[in-house]
Amino acid sequence: MHRLSRRVALAAPALLLATGAGAQEAWPSRPVTLIVPWAPGGSNDVAARLLAPALEARFGQPFVVENRPGGGGSLGMGQAVRARPDGQTLLVSSASNHVFHPLMAHTLGYEVQEALLPVCMLVDVPNVIAVSNALGATTMQELIAKARGTKGGLSFGSSGVGSSNHLAGELLRLRTGIDLIHVPYRGGGQAIADLISGTVPMVVLNLPTVSGPASAGQVRIVAVGSAERVRSRPEIPTVQEQGVPDYAVRSWTGLFAPKGTPVAVMEKLASALRDIMDTPATKQRLIDMGSEPIWMDPAETRRFVRAEYDRWGPVVKAAGIKAD
Repeated sequence: MHRLSRRVALAAPALLLATGAGAQEAWPSRPVTLIVPWAPGGSNDVAARLLAPALEARFGQPFVVENRPGGGGSLGMGQAVRARPDGQTLLVSSASNHVFHPLMAHTLGYEVQEALLPVCMLVDVPNVIAVSNALGATTMQELIAKARGTKGGLSFGSSGVGSSNHLAGELLRLRTGIDLIHVPYRGGGQAIADLISGTVPMVVLNLPTVSGPASAGQVRIVAVGSAERVRSRPEIPTVQEQGVPDYAVRSWTGLFAPKGTPVAVMEKLASALRDIMDTPATKQRLIDMGSEPIWMDPAETRRFVRAEYDRWGPVVKAAGIKAD
């Protein structure tokens, strides 16, 4: 056995660091990809595109939003799971991806909450029920009456199978007893376009997706699905206020990273986003869009997502809702 010289032995730790054994590349060292597992125009996409320029200014590297719709968000999630865990690929995820779709699907091939680690929670996003102008309904009771008077029931669009919007529509069906036919889209932007044209009479989507067309008079929001009214649109009553008991569905958007991503990178990201979202301009922009800033650190986010999963599991099972 050869013995290392004293000089070589003393130099070994420095050599290991220099050659990368136990060393970490400076982050970010190149453009960072923010995967949004939905088509452009949805609330996840809107939040990602709002925050990306601020992250770029903070870290000096581009933060590129990449839309990967399909499979109820599972295509984009799968890409994030398979990505190298170096902080250069992140997932802008939601209740749809982390709670509802995993509860409904059985073919993901991985445990979402283990494969994708929480960086931070970003915003709470209320769902809304909106109708085409042609339908002629202005309240929940009028909408329910229209559904009951339509042979075969009303079609409702959502941002995809297993999305929070899908579950919100199914919960409305269960709570009211009306017939609703789910029409899944690859994202909220496509669903709202068909609502404007009258191709579908009704949608359940996130407020930021619907807010602009509603303000322009292209569609009508009849209710918000949250437990309380939204401060950016306080004139819109909740579903519960309009006679539908025990109805509240929340969505949210958070940032997640592949398992194995360095803790230091995730902490740096979480801290930066806390500062960015605390600026008056960003906070007001999010509120104006219909979102509520709810930054949480990684540990808080993990507990929050777990609680949501446990809460909705029995509901999905009782309703017999499946994504595949």
